[in-house]
Amino acid sequence: MHTPYGHLSYCTNIHPGEDWAGHFAQLQQHVPAIKKRLCPGAPFGIGLRLANKASLDLQDAGMLDAFKAWLQQEGCYVFTMNGFPYGGFHHTVVKADVHTPDWLTEDRVAYTIRLAEILAQLLPAGEEGSISTNPLSYRYWHEANKYAAVFEKGTHNLLRVVAALVGIKQKNGVLIHIDLEPEPDGMMETGPEFINWFKQYLLPLGVPFLQKELGLDAAAADAALREHVRLCFDICHFAIGFEDYEAVLREMEQEGIRTGKIQVSAALRRELPADAAELKTVLDAFARFNEPVYLHQVIARQEDGSLVRFRDLPEALAANQDAATEWRAHYHVPLFAAEYGILHSTQPDIERVLELHKQQPFATHLEVETYTWDVLAEDLKLPIIDSIVRELEWVLGKINS
Repeated sequence: MHTPYGHLSYCTNIHPGEDWAGHFAQLQQHVPAIKKRLCPGAPFGIGLRLANKASLDLQDAGMLDAFKAWLQQEGCYVFTMNGFPYGGFHHTVVKADVHTPDWLTEDRVAYTIRLAEILAQLLPAGEEGSISTNPLSYRYWHEANKYAAVFEKGTHNLLRVVAALVGIKQKNGVLIHIDLEPEPDGMMETGPEFINWFKQYLLPLGVPFLQKELGLDAAAADAALREHVRLCFDICHFAIGFEDYEAVLREMEQEGIRTGKIQVSAALRRELPADAAELKTVLDAFARFNEPVYLHQVIARQEDGSLVRFRDLPEALAANQDAATEWRAHYHVPLFAAEYGILHSTQPDIERVLELHKQQPFATHLEVETYTWDVLAEDLKLPIIDSIVRELEWVLGKINS
């Protein structure tokens, strides 16, 4: 939906359905009811997640036309896509495979171009589109001495998508950008790492690539890269890493690098007590959040301010935490709740980022990405439509205050 600070919606990865028929049925069941509650007299935007199978299905012109007709009928529109998870995201163990296939593969290139071609046909006239994607690969699949080769190959493959996005814009005037999403244990984990990649790999490799492939001069190639490649600012991921939001945004502005999408999401956090018995109580509370489907990386801040990273919650729980003063865990918990028993959420980080956005908007797309509803206490659980509405109303309350 339209707000003074950009389009706002939620990511439909909360709804199952890896093929288009299954996912479309979920949209038909849920989206009109959500729209009726939030903006009955105005268009409602959708943050569409298409699995690879669904994207292949929508190559059928009849299926895509039927979806476009439904969007018009319901007063809805698509402005952003989540192109990070390629395969199964529900009822299966995901863990590090959320990065599969990574940007070293042909499958990731073809899938992302397919998403862009679909999005170009769905976007309302005059609107730009965004596709978020993974940060090239999963760090622990590669030896540290081969990281440079991973960055080079992944960047070259991403540049093929950029060339396709430039072609889409030249053909029909539609602007679509690919937004890389740093996250713990990705090849880019933080805002500064994304900025460094942009400067050290994307621009040096991308300018000559676009000159050769598209016949652009150096200035036009540089401009195309900055237009079509942006940051996906996932607040949960930034909060886990104790990042300095103001510093990241300031450096991006200085470097002429843009944010394409803000994913509004929350992590778990808790300061760790020094008392051994109290510490055990806190760690036991975290242990109750240990589930087998998704990675729940933990970043522990130490007494000296340094950060220790754990690949998943069980690894963190098994480690000595005597020097740790605070834990933050990757969990995408619901936004509206500040506390989960004795644990807390990073809700204050969301409030801070949204306040910075209100002071100086740095993206035009905002997307709520909550998908761990089961962590709520029974008295806070609501049906999924009510839960999504509650999340979006919480965000609207913050940006309209």
